[in-house]
Amino acid sequence: MSSTVRRTAVALAALSALALTACGPTGDDTAGGTGTPSAGTPTAGSSPSGSAAPSGPATPTAKPAKSAGSTGSKAPADPDFDVFPCSTSDVTFTASLAEPTTGSYLLKITNKGTKACRVLGHPVVTFGALDGQATERGTAPGIEDAIRLAPGKSAYAGLMGGAADGTGKTVDSIAMTMNTESDLVQTPLKAPTPGLYVSATKNSVTPWVDNAEDALSL
Repeated sequence: MSSTVRRTAVALAALSALALTACGPTGDDTAGGTGTPSAGTPTAGSSPSGSAAPSGPATPTAKPAKSAGSTGSKAPADPDFDVFPCSTSDVTFTASLAEPTTGSYLLKITNKGTKACRVLGHPVVTFGALDGQATERGTAPGIEDAIRLAPGKSAYAGLMGGAADGTGKTVDSIAMTMNTESDLVQTPLKAPTPGLYVSATKNSVTPWVDNAEDALSL
């Protein structure tokens, strides 16, 4: 019986030694061998788990190109876009005797306002209490070429009553309104013309010009 017990004890001791040997570290582990790294252990040179590798500097976004022909600023407006035809409310008016024989008068208007205006066509002249108006003589420029009358500047026209031919009458004043190419109501401007003879067939008035000499020579 004691022999059997000893054999059993020896067998148990041998099994225990084998079990301890199987559970212990392998030779590679104890020697620092290159076993496969576990998922939780970072490898050399790798980024920590769960974080992305740092990226390089962001490339600046290119600015949109300007469209062809863009200047970056508005073109200047036409300086004459609000220059309207002159009316009698914009000007002063005088009539000066230039040649008694033909009853020629120099008509003059001056811009009394603070803004420029356009002097269009011929002056509209009536003679005292006589019917009708002075006959237009010569061709006036179109509206685009008409005189641009700045504040304080003047324009001129020549008025001729005509030589005494027995067909007319004498008047002591004239009245003038401006051509505005519209239905604008104007107050006539008057000027004295003592003893002006007005021929029924030879009276005339020139278009407005920018100097007195041309006004009397047209």
